[in-house]
Amino acid sequence: MPTGGVITIAVEEISDHRICLFFKDEGCGIPEDLLKKLGNPFVTTKENGTGLGLMVSYRIIENHQGSVTIESKENVGTTLKIELPRK
Repeated sequence: MPTGGVITIAVEEISDHRICLFFKDEGCGIPEDLLKKLGNPFVTTKENGTGLGLMVSYRIIENHQGSVTIESKENVGTTLKIELPRK
């Protein structure tokens, strides 16, 4: 968030067997064309990035029977939701 802002982190019990972690920021948001590509190998906006970090994170979460959802609006912010089984 180039101009500062608030990051909110929350955990919600969505059922007896699942939880959801929320990470919400007030940043500049992610353009829709890039949002559709997130998690694909070699997609990066960093000059020296490999584009593998988010893809590996997705796979780790999926291997634990979880899921990742990213919602974003330009000039509003982004919310990352990670749903995982509760053990």
